[in-house]
Amino acid sequence: MIQKMASHIVGYPRMGPKRELKFALESFWDKKSSAEDLQKVAADLRSSIWKQMSDAGIKYIPSNTFSYYDQVLDATSMLGAVPPRYGWNGGEIGFDTYFSMARGNASVPAMEMTKWFDTNYHFIVPELGPDVNFSYASHKAVDEYKEAKALGVNTIPVLIGPVSYLLLSKPAKGVEKTFSLLSLLPKILPIYKEVISELKAAGASWIQFDEPTLVLDLDSHKLQAFTAAYDDLESTLSGLNVLIETYFADLTAEAYKTLIGLKGVTAYGLDLVRGAQTLDLVKSNFPKGKYLFAGVVDGRNIWANDLAASFSTLKELEAVVGKENLVVSTSCSLLHTAVDLVNETKLDDEIKSWLAFAAQKVVEVNALAKALAGQKDEAFFSANAAAQASRKSSPRVTNEAVQKAAAALKGSDHRRATNVSARLDAQQKKLNLPILPTTTIGSFPQTLELRRVRREFKANKISEDDYIKAIKEEIKKVVDLQEELDIDVLVHGEPERNDMVEYFGEQLSGFAFTVNGWVQSYGSRCVKPPIIYGDVSRPKPMTVFWSSTAQSMTARPMKGMLTGPVTILNWSFVRNDQPRFETCYQIALAIKDEVEDLEKAGINVIQIDEAALREGLPLRKSEHAFYLKWAVHSFRITNCGVQDTTQIHTHMCYSNFNDIIHSIIDMDADVITIENSRSDEKLLSVFREGVKYGAGIGPGVYDIHSPRIPSTEEIADRINKMLAVLETNILWVNPDCGLKTRKYAEVKPALNNMVAAAKLLRTQLASAK
Repeated sequence: MIQKMASHIVGYPRMGPKRELKFALESFWDKKSSAEDLQKVAADLRSSIWKQMSDAGIKYIPSNTFSYYDQVLDATSMLGAVPPRYGWNGGEIGFDTYFSMARGNASVPAMEMTKWFDTNYHFIVPELGPDVNFSYASHKAVDEYKEAKALGVNTIPVLIGPVSYLLLSKPAKGVEKTFSLLSLLPKILPIYKEVISELKAAGASWIQFDEPTLVLDLDSHKLQAFTAAYDDLESTLSGLNVLIETYFADLTAEAYKTLIGLKGVTAYGLDLVRGAQTLDLVKSNFPKGKYLFAGVVDGRNIWANDLAASFSTLKELEAVVGKENLVVSTSCSLLHTAVDLVNETKLDDEIKSWLAFAAQKVVEVNALAKALAGQKDEAFFSANAAAQASRKSSPRVTNEAVQKAAAALKGSDHRRATNVSARLDAQQKKLNLPILPTTTIGSFPQTLELRRVRREFKANKISEDDYIKAIKEEIKKVVDLQEELDIDVLVHGEPERNDMVEYFGEQLSGFAFTVNGWVQSYGSRCVKPPIIYGDVSRPKPMTVFWSSTAQSMTARPMKGMLTGPVTILNWSFVRNDQPRFETCYQIALAIKDEVEDLEKAGINVIQIDEAALREGLPLRKSEHAFYLKWAVHSFRITNCGVQDTTQIHTHMCYSNFNDIIHSIIDMDADVITIENSRSDEKLLSVFREGVKYGAGIGPGVYDIHSPRIPSTEEIADRINKMLAVLETNILWVNPDCGLKTRKYAEVKPALNNMVAAAKLLRTQLASAK
């Protein structure tokens, strides 16, 4: 029986408080350290995480939530579902095959990467078909359980559930798109049974299956797959307590009925932060004798829990499910939040008192569990209540002028006065670009020297004059390289920016910043989301100096580079005391001021990145229209005041855009550059199906997240595929995304081949006339 002070953590950040895993991975990839060195860093991190949770009093501690790259890729490895191009010949999957799937290698591209539900985390999409020979090829889940046990910590091993794994997969290249991925369930369940049997033999008493796809809009066929899967697993699971974990949204009534009807299942984990309506389902019908893992502590934001409110919710649930059957949990894995507030030395005490990172959320979970067990820490609860009151009443949160300006936006759709076709004509007269114009997305490689300069300037070790001189030299290097490569529309390379959101947040009011608030985005890539705690405004221009400086170095058009309001919102930790769209409108007004100042400074091409617009799309279709309306409106606000001759670009990456293409068109940008190459060019299918797009468009011609250098012929082939469905006069040629994570040794030949491919196609098109 579960002990009374029952507490559980769905999952925990992997990178370490100072990004130890990131640096170990990159050292290994650069062949500067061995596999053993990497494994040692990973083992130390796992050990410290388990010890931390154990010391904090957490009863149900997860294992197998650590990953060298991504938990879905770990499941692919466990199932031996390696695409044939990686040359794997069976046996235990090692780092070479694992990282080739994740990152590609010199000879083959990586697997597709896309967003994990509506987060900024990315996963590697499994490629499956009827001919995949599944086999038990990674014993990681069992090994990590044993590793924790040897340290004296009895954990709950966590596996991606079999149905969610299949629903998150895609048909492999050459497999019919109509192929039923769920038809593979009988082929993967035997491997799950092997894993379960090994975990039981190793002494596991609990097992956690993450089945987050249960929160999606699923038809009866898909819901039936869950029933079939756990029916099949029931006898193997006998003797284990089985937790099915869901997160990120409410369950529909049908999904909830399916969940509580699954055979062999002991406990249900529910997100009661983003899935508050699920509470009503629990109250109306919860199976007797089952355990509820109540996710009342937010795993996706950094605000301190309102302990009094959570305790009240838990007391309500206790009356429904029984005191002995209630476990306090996080709403989802803490992977999506920063690691430890203790490492934040520059946040002021007031704002710090409003926050809780992963380490603090572990303490909150246990404090709530102790309170339920009659051992309430009155001092801890009182301090929490005081912090909640401080945040509500603090004058730094509210700016009346900003609120009035945002309120005044209602009643207009903020469209540019002229249609896009006429604008493109006016812009072409001014810019005089060739057909198939080439450009890049914004950033260029961030060298160690460049990072050193920024770091030393922030630490006051070099003067502002020395800093400006160094950044100008870097911009000149990037401009000269682009001219040498004969790129048509240039960028300044963003050497002054560590991060596309953090840079703007640092210059906007209403934002706070961390020193070590890193969150994993994918692989070794970490971001440090700003914290939006109050009303947002722009005190002064943010990018005009650098863009003007770059434009003065060339006669070619230089893009002004901005991050759009929706992306700033979705890539920040957002205040939870007002609707997200209100905060987004405030950011849009700040970016609008910047766009108009760039135009006044002579910048004729301005890119407003909305890389994360699709990412914020709610998981439920019933909520899509409202989100898309205010998100698209926010983008239009930023540029509704510019002249017809000013060309507005936007950029989007790593999501499935086909289902929102009409909203993308409604953004009314002059040119959109969009990820395409890594996802097997599925973006192009929407145009094959008859969607008409009249603005400029640049589907990415090569994947920048892989070190692989594509040939001129390969890129030309991609452009030809685009020309089959898009008009020549609207097509742009560009990489998938920014180049900051790549090395110049990769970037120069790749861009050289890209420009050569564009010129080859121009010649062919001219001769065909």
